This record gives sequence, C-alpha cells and structure tokens, in this order.
Amino acid sequence: MEPEEFRAAGHELIDWIADYRTRIPQLPVQAQVGPGEVAGKLSARAPEEAEPFSRVLADLDAVVVPGVTQVQHPRYFGWFPSNASLASVLGDLATSGLGALGITWQSAPALTEVEEVVVEWLRELTALPESWKGVIQDTASSACLVALLAARERATNYSEARGGMQAESAPLTVYTTEHAHSSIAKAVALAGFGRDNLRFADVDPVTYAMRPQALAKILEEDVAAGRRPAAVVVNVGTTGTTAVDPLAQIVPLARRYGMWVHVDAAMAGSALLLPEMRWLIDGVEGADSLSWNPHKWLGTVLDCSLLYVADPAHLIRVMSTNPSYLRSAVDGEVTQYKDWGIPLGRRFRALKLWFHLRLDGAEAIRARLRRDLAPVTLQTVVLRHEPVGLVSDTGAVLDADALNAHTLAWADSINRSGAALVTPSLLDGTWSVRVSIGAERTERPDVEELWHLLQQAAATT
Repeated sequence: MEPEEFRAAGHELIDWIADYRTRIPQLPVQAQVGPGEVAGKLSARAPEEAEPFSRVLADLDAVVVPGVTQVQHPRYFGWFPSNASLASVLGDLATSGLGALGITWQSAPALTEVEEVVVEWLRELTALPESWKGVIQDTASSACLVALLAARERATNYSEARGGMQAESAPLTVYTTEHAHSSIAKAVALAGFGRDNLRFADVDPVTYAMRPQALAKILEEDVAAGRRPAAVVVNVGTTGTTAVDPLAQIVPLARRYGMWVHVDAAMAGSALLLPEMRWLIDGVEGADSLSWNPHKWLGTVLDCSLLYVADPAHLIRVMSTNPSYLRSAVDGEVTQYKDWGIPLGRRFRALKLWFHLRLDGAEAIRARLRRDLAPVTLQTVVLRHEPVGLVSDTGAVLDADALNAHTLAWADSINRSGAALVTPSLLDGTWSVRVSIGAERTERPDVEELWHLLQQAAATT
C-alpha cells in the first residue's frame, strides 16, 4: 500500500470508526456469537492477491463487530471499565503510523522523552512522591511481575548474578489477600517464589480489606518456621469488591521485616486524580512501587499501564542488559527504558497518553471520574437478590445451591439479552453480581435502565 492509497483507506477507516462509535448504544453489549462462529466466516487460507479495502471494511462490520463484547457501550457494567477514548485512539494511530523502534534512547529519542514527560505529568496529577520515577508497561500483570522481580533481588542481595533462587538457603514468601487479582499469583510463580510461598492474610469480614493484625501473625509464624518474608502486595481496589487494604498500617510491618511493598491500584489508580480520593493510598511514601492502568477507568486505549518506583537505580540494576550492539555515546546521560521492564523492543505507548491528556484535559477527566463514583468505596457495587425461602430473616443463607443457581440465572439472563453486561463473582463462597460503573458514555439513565433490568431478571428467573 502506497501513501496515497493509505490516505484514501485511512479516511474511510476513520469515518467507519466514528460511525461505529455513534451506533454502539444500539448494539448488543455482549457478543452474540457462539464458539467458532467468527472463524467460520473467515477464509481458511491467506489471500494470494490483494483485496479491495472496501471488502475488508465490510467484513470488519459484518464479521468482527458481532464478535466483540462492546466494552465502550454505555450499559457495559462488567469486569472493570476498559475505556478507549477517541483522543487516545488518535495517539495510538499516530504510534502505528510512526512505526518507531523503541529499544534504546538512540533508536527513538522522542519515544523515551515523551514517556518521561507524560509519566511525570501523571505522577504529579496523582500526587505520588516527587522522588518517584515511572515507566509505561503493557498491563498491571507485567508491572506486578517486574515489581516482584525487584523485590526478589533486594531480598537476596542480587541472587540473579549468582545461583538465583535455587541457591537460597530459605524460601522467600510473598503476602497479600485471597481477594488480590489473579495476576499476583501468576507473578509470584513466574518470579520464582513458587505458589506455595504466596501467603494470604485474613481480611475484615465487612470491608474485605487486609487485617494488619492477621498479617503480623502470619509473618511471625513464617519467620519462626524458617521462611524469609520478601514482599507484600497491597490491594487498592480489589477486583471482587474494590476493597482497599490499609497501606499506612501495613508499611511499618513490612519495614520491620525488610519487605518490598508493592501497591496494586490497577483500576482504582485513576481515582487518584481526585484530591478527595487520595486517602486510598495514605502511607504511600513508605511503599516501594505502585502500578495502575490508564487503560481502564481513565480512558487511554489499551494497553497502557504505569509502574512507579521509589528506587529506579535498583530496578535498573535488576532489569538491565548491555550487549555491545546497544551501546551508544549517550549511555549514562539518558533514560534507557529497556532496563525498566522485560521486553527490549517497546511501542511508543506514551503517545496515546500524550494525545489523551492534551485533547481531553485533566479537568474533563476528573469530572467524568466524579460522575462515576458511587456511595461505596469507589464505583463498583456488589449485589445479590435473595428470594423468600432462600435466606432467613437474619440474613443467613438457607439453601446456598439454590441461591447460587438463582443468581447465575438472572445475571446470565441480562447478559444474554444484550441489553447490559454485569459480572458474577464469588464472595465468601456465594455468587454475587458486580456492577462496575465507569464506561465513558454511561449516564444516569443507563444506570436506571440497568436497575429495571436487574429487577425484572431477578423476578422472572
């Protein structure tokens, strides 16, 4: 495709995207296809000859769109917000159009320096400590893995340069709660700690936040048993209930045992743009790292996750590699983001943040975040319908199996209808339903309509 052909096709594609975004409210929220249905509509073999762009665009409309759950829909209340603001989409398009190679500062100085600027903008907007430095990762899953690798190396005095974890005399342990995101357990495994060394502290039965007393008890027991505490992952906005662990009370315990403190604020980090919500991370100055995803509630198109660290020199020592073919005359003078994460090659992710912040502005984003806040911890409500006969007057569940079947049935009824999307989730062994408010186009009438759908579905299943 030559530039002039690209120009014509690009105009068509932009028009298609604008029209698609306009008609999203008329589409079913949940994808209305069965397994293999999309693949069955595609050619079994790659085309030998070029196809006209009009045919590709037609298949995008007829084949791809029906196979997509519309997370930009105003009645999408599932999982967590996954906004893709059109301002950031333009930045993503510019990133692809530039095709910059992000391996070192020298390969694309602008890639590095725009990233330095936008992560500092967001550090300031979220009031994180001035001495902290940030980097863009792909997702919070990667950010947590990087943080736990840094924690591992601090706990072992850089065992990666010797025999690694295999040479350690005692098992290293990591602490969180059972309500932590599944990526925490994956990171613990991939970082070499082993899943058996992931320890869960009890939570408050009402708030589902970590109980510092429970953490203190398990730490004492583990040390007495010969284990070595290495890290604690503090949850700020758990996936199930948006519970917030008391960071300010956890930090002193972590310091007593020399543990790394990582704050996982993947969804809730966006709320830190609001001064009235910064209580979420009281005590953060005592933490070692924090990650959050602009590609969730904030609205920067996926994938875009921020990792901030208190000691970037330590992170660089853990993650750096210096082959001769990547050396340059400016080493030591510039940031080399290849040494801040796992991949060598990096996309120009900072552009979509840069576009988003410049074209929408922080104040408009704050206004939208405030719109979404509910009279609960953040913007996610967890609910359950309890029919007569399944729950006692005191709230005790009389028939757990029947109640679970009822909950899953009415949630599935709503999702299959395409009118809205909610997410069932286990809580204390019983199914509940999460309503996570935060899609960019959601307004009060959409929430009111969901309430009517919930009542109707619960009454008829």
